[in-house]
Amino acid sequence: MKFTYPAIIRKTEQGTWHAAFPDLECCEAEGDTIEEAVERANEAAYDWISLELSEDDGQLPAITDVRDMDLEEGDVVRNICVNIRFTDGWDE
Repeated sequence: MKFTYPAIIRKTEQGTWHAAFPDLECCEAEGDTIEEAVERANEAAYDWISLELSEDDGQLPAITDVRDMDLEEGDVVRNICVNIRFTDGWDE
């Protein structure tokens, strides 16, 4: 199944890039480049969503619309898409 959540990617004072998901609590990533931050954000979102879905009462949050986000000048919003397979033992 495919899950897509927006990440806000912002350049830090140290010159690295920080990605945070407004909908996935405490789900963040950093990278030396924006591409690296996006790649690590994808990994962080995969881990976050997988863990949430493994819970007995796991529920995923609603997706925030980009127009409702508190963005600063220079922020980049990227939709991070995660594919999670629900069938154990099946290898594509």
